[in-house]
Amino acid sequence: MSDAIDKALAEIKFDGDGLVPAIAQQHDTGEILMVAWMNRDAVRVTLAEGRACYWSRSRQKLWRKGETSNQVQHLKEFRLDCDGDTVLLQVDQEGVACHTGRRNCFFRAWRDGGWVEIAPPLVSPEALYGDTPT
Repeated sequence: MSDAIDKALAEIKFDGDGLVPAIAQQHDTGEILMVAWMNRDAVRVTLAEGRACYWSRSRQKLWRKGETSNQVQHLKEFRLDCDGDTVLLQVDQEGVACHTGRRNCFFRAWRDGGWVEIAPPLVSPEALYGDTPT
């Protein structure tokens, strides 16, 4: 498996910081859940474990989706765009994807000259994380 992962990593064009944008999409509906960043280690862990792992730029460490909230993303397919500089994770999302408690992170729409929240939280951030959302 390690050789196959190395082969996959060789095709990804990471930026100057060693990161690549990662789009998480619900595999069966096409819903875009979130955008995050991955480094080589995050890609390696994701492919090896079959569970989404990202690079947290704020914490400067690997972040397995759901490690504190239990809102896990199970990897169904890992895709690379035509330029090799963006990855798409088709996942099966357990629960909500957004740290605000919403199903996805794209809950604001520009309408009539302002931002409108188009989706309410399904669960409170406090219920997901306690006092400090991550």
